[in-house]
Amino acid sequence: MSRYKTILLFGAPGAGKGTQGKILGNIPGFYHLSCGEVFRSLDMGTKLGRVFLEFSSKGLLVPDDATIQMWHQNMHARTVLAIYKPNVDLLVLDGIPRNVNQAKLLAKHLDVLKVIHLMCPDKEKMMERLRRRAIKENRADDAKEDVIRRRWGVYEDETFPVLECYPKHLIAEVDAMGSPAEVLGKILGIVVPVQNEHYLSPANADSATDSRNVACKTAVRASSNGVKHTAKKASRK
Repeated sequence: MSRYKTILLFGAPGAGKGTQGKILGNIPGFYHLSCGEVFRSLDMGTKLGRVFLEFSSKGLLVPDDATIQMWHQNMHARTVLAIYKPNVDLLVLDGIPRNVNQAKLLAKHLDVLKVIHLMCPDKEKMMERLRRRAIKENRADDAKEDVIRRRWGVYEDETFPVLECYPKHLIAEVDAMGSPAEVLGKILGIVVPVQNEHYLSPANADSATDSRNVACKTAVRASSNGVKHTAKKASRK
Protein backbone atom coordinates (compact mmCIF):
# COMPACT_ATOMS: atom_id res chain seq x y z
CA MET A 1 0.00 0.00 0.00
CA SER A 2 1.40 3.39 -1.00
CA ARG A 3 1.66 6.02 1.69
CA TYR A 4 0.29 9.55 1.47
CA LYS A 5 3.00 12.19 1.02
CA THR A 6 2.31 14.47 3.97
CA ILE A 7 3.10 17.76 5.68
CA LEU A 8 2.21 17.74 9.39
CA LEU A 9 1.12 20.98 11.05
CA PHE A 10 2.12 20.54 14.68
CA GLY A 11 1.74 22.74 17.74
CA ALA A 12 -0.07 23.50 20.97
CA PRO A 13 -3.80 24.31 21.14
CA GLY A 14 -4.31 27.83 19.76
CA ALA A 15 -1.07 27.86 17.75
CA GLY A 16 -2.96 28.37 14.48
CA LYS A 17 -2.70 24.93 12.87
CA GLY A 18 -6.25 25.04 11.53
CA THR A 19 -5.94 28.60 10.22
CA GLN A 20 -2.74 27.89 8.32
CA GLY A 21 -4.03 24.55 7.08
CA LYS A 22 -7.14 26.14 5.60
CA ILE A 23 -5.09 28.72 3.73
CA LEU A 24 -2.66 26.11 2.39
CA GLY A 25 -5.61 23.98 1.30
CA ASN A 26 -6.73 26.78 -1.03
CA ILE A 27 -3.44 26.69 -2.94
CA PRO A 28 -3.33 24.26 -5.89
CA GLY A 29 -1.33 21.14 -5.09
CA PHE A 30 -2.06 21.16 -1.34
CA TYR A 31 -4.92 19.27 0.30
CA HIS A 32 -5.78 20.13 3.92
CA LEU A 33 -7.52 17.80 6.36
CA SER A 34 -8.24 18.85 9.95
CA CYS A 35 -8.84 15.91 12.26
CA GLY A 36 -10.66 18.19 14.72
CA GLU A 37 -13.11 19.47 12.10
CA VAL A 38 -13.84 15.95 10.90
CA PHE A 39 -14.60 14.93 14.48
CA ARG A 40 -16.88 17.93 15.02
CA SER A 41 -18.81 17.08 11.84
CA LEU A 42 -19.61 13.59 13.13
CA ASP A 43 -23.19 12.58 13.73
CA MET A 44 -23.34 12.61 17.53
CA GLY A 45 -26.01 9.92 17.39
CA THR A 46 -23.51 7.37 16.08
CA LYS A 47 -21.18 5.29 18.25
CA LEU A 48 -18.11 7.15 17.01
CA GLY A 49 -19.84 10.51 17.52
CA ARG A 50 -20.75 9.65 21.12
CA VAL A 51 -17.17 8.59 21.86
CA PHE A 52 -15.88 11.90 20.50
CA LEU A 53 -18.37 13.94 22.53
CA GLU A 54 -17.62 12.07 25.74
CA PHE A 55 -13.90 12.79 25.61
CA SER A 56 -13.70 16.17 23.85
CA SER A 57 -16.17 17.80 26.26
CA LYS A 58 -13.69 17.05 29.06
CA GLY A 59 -10.66 18.30 27.15
CA LEU A 60 -9.32 14.76 26.76
CA LEU A 61 -7.96 12.98 23.69
CA VAL A 62 -10.30 10.62 21.85
CA PRO A 63 -9.04 6.99 22.17
CA ASP A 64 -6.48 6.01 19.54
CA ASP A 65 -8.50 3.24 17.90
CA ALA A 66 -11.49 5.55 17.35
CA THR A 67 -9.25 8.35 16.09
CA ILE A 68 -7.44 6.18 13.54
CA GLN A 69 -10.71 4.56 12.45
CA MET A 70 -12.28 7.97 11.84
CA TRP A 71 -9.21 9.25 9.99
CA HIS A 72 -8.89 6.18 7.80
CA GLN A 73 -12.58 6.22 6.84
CA ASN A 74 -12.40 9.87 5.85
CA MET A 75 -9.20 9.51 3.83
CA HIS A 76 -10.59 6.50 1.98
CA ALA A 77 -13.82 8.34 1.15
CA ARG A 78 -11.95 11.41 -0.09
CA THR A 79 -9.69 9.37 -2.36
CA VAL A 80 -12.57 7.30 -3.76
CA LEU A 81 -14.51 10.48 -4.54
CA ALA A 82 -11.33 12.05 -5.98
CA ILE A 83 -11.69 15.01 -3.61
CA TYR A 84 -8.11 14.30 -2.62
CA LYS A 85 -5.76 13.05 -5.36
CA PRO A 86 -2.59 11.52 -3.87
CA ASN A 87 -0.76 11.65 -7.19
CA VAL A 88 -0.99 15.43 -7.44
CA ASP A 89 -1.87 16.72 -3.97
CA LEU A 90 0.47 17.11 -1.02
CA LEU A 91 -1.56 16.19 2.07
CA VAL A 92 -1.53 18.77 4.88
CA LEU A 93 -2.69 17.32 8.20
CA ASP A 94 -3.43 19.02 11.48
CA GLY A 95 -4.77 17.56 14.70
CA ILE A 96 -3.26 14.11 14.12
CA PRO A 97 -1.20 12.32 15.39
CA ARG A 98 -1.88 13.48 18.94
CA ASN A 99 0.27 10.99 20.79
CA VAL A 100 3.21 8.65 20.15
CA ASN A 101 1.02 5.59 19.67
CA GLN A 102 -1.02 7.35 16.97
CA ALA A 103 2.20 8.36 15.22
CA LYS A 104 3.30 4.72 15.16
CA LEU A 105 -0.11 3.54 13.91
CA LEU A 106 -0.09 6.13 11.12
CA ALA A 107 3.45 5.33 9.98
CA LYS A 108 2.15 2.72 7.54
CA HIS A 109 -0.24 5.28 6.00
CA LEU A 110 1.89 8.44 5.91
CA ASP A 111 5.14 9.38 4.23
CA VAL A 112 5.92 12.47 6.34
CA LEU A 113 8.04 14.85 4.29
CA LYS A 114 8.03 17.76 6.75
CA VAL A 115 6.74 18.66 10.21
CA ILE A 116 5.89 22.35 10.68
CA HIS A 117 6.21 22.99 14.41
CA LEU A 118 4.27 26.16 15.24
CA MET A 119 6.06 27.50 18.31
CA CYS A 120 4.12 29.47 20.93
CA PRO A 121 6.36 30.54 23.82
CA ASP A 122 3.63 32.65 25.48
CA LYS A 123 1.24 30.09 26.91
CA GLU A 124 -1.24 32.66 28.26
CA LYS A 125 -1.61 34.32 24.86
CA MET A 126 -2.36 30.95 23.31
CA MET A 127 -5.02 30.31 25.94
CA GLU A 128 -6.59 33.70 25.19
CA ARG A 129 -6.70 32.71 21.51
CA LEU A 130 -8.57 29.55 22.47
CA ARG A 131 -11.11 31.51 24.51
CA ARG A 132 -11.78 33.95 21.66
CA ARG A 133 -12.08 31.11 19.13
CA ALA A 134 -14.52 29.20 21.33
CA ILE A 135 -16.78 32.24 21.61
CA LYS A 136 -16.54 33.04 17.88
CA GLU A 137 -17.30 29.45 16.83
CA ASN A 138 -19.95 28.89 19.52
CA ARG A 139 -17.97 26.09 21.18
CA ALA A 140 -19.03 26.74 24.77
CA ASP A 141 -17.14 23.85 26.35
CA ASP A 142 -13.86 25.03 24.81
CA ALA A 143 -14.26 28.42 26.50
CA LYS A 144 -14.14 26.94 30.01
CA GLU A 145 -10.90 27.68 31.82
CA ASP A 146 -10.52 24.17 33.26
CA VAL A 147 -11.07 22.55 29.85
CA ILE A 148 -8.52 24.85 28.20
CA ARG A 149 -5.88 24.15 30.83
CA ARG A 150 -6.58 20.43 30.68
CA ARG A 151 -6.10 20.50 26.90
CA TRP A 152 -2.75 22.19 27.39
CA GLY A 153 -1.76 19.61 29.97
CA VAL A 154 -2.68 16.81 27.56
CA TYR A 155 -0.64 18.49 24.82
CA GLU A 156 2.44 18.82 27.02
CA ASP A 157 2.22 15.28 28.41
CA GLU A 158 1.01 13.30 25.37
CA THR A 159 1.25 15.29 22.13
CA PHE A 160 4.55 17.16 22.39
CA PRO A 161 6.56 13.88 22.61
CA VAL A 162 5.29 13.05 19.08
CA LEU A 163 8.11 15.24 17.74
CA GLU A 164 10.58 12.58 18.88
CA CYS A 165 9.00 10.14 16.39
CA TYR A 166 10.40 12.07 13.42
CA PRO A 167 14.00 12.78 12.37
CA LYS A 168 15.16 16.23 13.41
CA HIS A 169 15.94 17.25 9.83
CA LEU A 170 12.23 16.91 8.98
CA ILE A 171 11.14 19.33 11.73
CA ALA A 172 10.94 23.05 10.88
CA GLU A 173 10.17 25.49 13.70
CA VAL A 174 7.99 28.52 12.94
CA ASP A 175 7.10 31.30 15.38
CA ALA A 176 3.30 31.22 15.68
CA MET A 177 2.97 34.55 17.49
CA GLY A 178 2.90 36.74 14.37
CA SER A 179 -0.08 37.66 12.19
CA PRO A 180 -1.61 34.87 10.08
CA ALA A 181 -0.08 36.38 6.92
CA GLU A 182 3.36 36.62 8.52
CA VAL A 183 3.25 33.01 9.74
CA LEU A 184 1.94 31.85 6.36
CA GLY A 185 4.87 33.45 4.56
CA LYS A 186 7.33 31.47 6.69
CA ILE A 187 5.43 28.23 6.17
CA LEU A 188 5.31 28.69 2.39
CA GLY A 189 9.06 29.13 2.34
CA ILE A 190 9.33 25.65 3.84
CA VAL A 191 6.59 23.66 2.08
CA VAL A 192 6.84 24.95 -1.50
CA PRO A 193 10.33 23.44 -2.00
CA VAL A 194 8.97 20.14 -0.63
CA GLN A 195 6.11 20.24 -3.13
CA ASN A 196 8.52 21.08 -5.96
CA GLU A 197 10.76 18.15 -5.10
CA HIS A 198 8.06 15.50 -4.93
CA TYR A 199 5.43 16.59 -7.45
CA LEU A 200 7.21 18.42 -10.26
CA SER A 201 9.27 17.06 -13.13
CA PRO A 202 12.29 19.08 -14.36
CA ALA A 203 10.45 19.80 -17.63
CA ASN A 204 7.62 21.77 -16.05
CA ALA A 205 9.23 22.95 -12.82
CA ASP A 206 9.77 26.58 -13.90
CA SER A 207 6.25 27.21 -15.19
CA ALA A 208 4.65 25.41 -12.26
CA THR A 209 6.74 27.39 -9.80
CA ASP A 210 5.67 30.66 -11.45
CA SER A 211 1.99 29.76 -11.21
CA ARG A 212 2.40 28.59 -7.62
CA ASN A 213 4.13 31.84 -6.67
CA VAL A 214 1.07 33.69 -7.94
CA ALA A 215 -1.17 31.42 -5.85
CA CYS A 216 1.01 31.97 -2.79
CA LYS A 217 0.87 35.74 -3.19
CA THR A 218 -2.91 35.52 -3.52
CA ALA A 219 -3.13 33.48 -0.33
CA VAL A 220 -0.99 36.02 1.55
CA ARG A 221 -3.16 38.90 0.34
CA ALA A 222 -6.32 37.02 1.33
CA SER A 223 -4.91 36.33 4.79
CA SER A 224 -3.84 39.97 5.19
CA ASN A 225 -7.26 41.22 4.10
CA GLY A 226 -8.87 38.93 6.62
CA VAL A 227 -6.74 40.39 9.40
CA LYS A 228 -7.55 43.95 8.29
CA HIS A 229 -11.27 43.15 8.10
CA THR A 230 -11.18 41.75 11.63
CA ALA A 231 -9.36 44.85 12.87
CA LYS A 232 -11.97 47.16 11.28
CA LYS A 233 -14.80 45.24 12.88
CA ALA A 234 -13.09 45.45 16.25
CA SER A 235 -12.57 49.21 15.90
CA ARG A 236 -16.27 49.77 15.23
CA LYS A 237 -17.29 47.99 18.42
